[in-house]
Amino acid sequence: MGAESVAGLVGARAADLAFYSPYYFLRHLPAKRQQELFGTGAAARWGRQPGEETYSAPGSTDVRWLWQALPWDSAYFGTPMLRLFTGLFGPEALPAVLTQAAVGLREHLAARHPAFYAFSIVPAEDVRLFQALTGAGWRLVETRLTFYRSELANFQFPAFPVRGAGVGDAAHVGGIAATARNPYDRFHADPWFGLERADAYLARYAENTVSAGLATTVLVPDEPGLPIDSFLAISDLAHDAEALGTRLSRVLLTAVGPANRGWHLRLTAETLRRAQALGHEAVLMTTQATNHAVFRTVEKLGFRLGATSHVLACNSH
Repeated sequence: MGAESVAGLVGARAADLAFYSPYYFLRHLPAKRQQELFGTGAAARWGRQPGEETYSAPGSTDVRWLWQALPWDSAYFGTPMLRLFTGLFGPEALPAVLTQAAVGLREHLAARHPAFYAFSIVPAEDVRLFQALTGAGWRLVETRLTFYRSELANFQFPAFPVRGAGVGDAAHVGGIAATARNPYDRFHADPWFGLERADAYLARYAENTVSAGLATTVLVPDEPGLPIDSFLAISDLAHDAEALGTRLSRVLLTAVGPANRGWHLRLTAETLRRAQALGHEAVLMTTQATNHAVFRTVEKLGFRLGATSHVLACNSH
């Protein structure tokens, strides 16, 4: 398929690809720039970065799949780990054709990798892609809600004592993440991982937010006599914020153990206070659609619902 044909498929998907921006609901950010960075622009540039590939199943050359290999994850799990970015197809593509093309993608991945794990994060608005993948056997493992708090200059809430976690706290933070198990996150909800492996992965990820720079900072309670049994990792989204001409932060990961009940609200409030002091325009936080405790927090702190997405997965065995 030539460059002109690919451009046509990208253009045909423009309305849906707009929702692939993690910030599309922030109306003050230019929609055109978001498309360039995360939607049609990302699709048009696909293949330029290491690990990015495209595939068209025989007989379905008018459907293109954009996927990438994830080296760190593959090394950690000892299995090729793949992420499907999206599919490209025109408005005339019938549901049965899209499903068959998705079956072809699974067969291609299985032929390339006798053992593999693939996942995709599909915006709820991309109904045709969601239906094609589920029709081809991809399973739903998580439904996510992304909340945002803007107008931070008006934020007012009681202050709570917190500090930034240091390298010496990394292992402890990892232990909190592993112990405060959430059965609905995509790792624990997916039987492919199993509970022990999901616990271990989240522990490593949480440790790396402190010790490997995955987060800009990690907040923990700093109240005299209170054991540390909770944390909240924050990214200031430096690359995206610079590209969009704004200042943002996102909650990457948070966990609260029984010794710190009530601290999710407090740590989130201090995250907003930090963003306010730094002049950020918004704070984002993503959670599962089942996480009712977080709903209470966001309601108290003035967050709004921004986006809904589904996490789908498939594997060879």
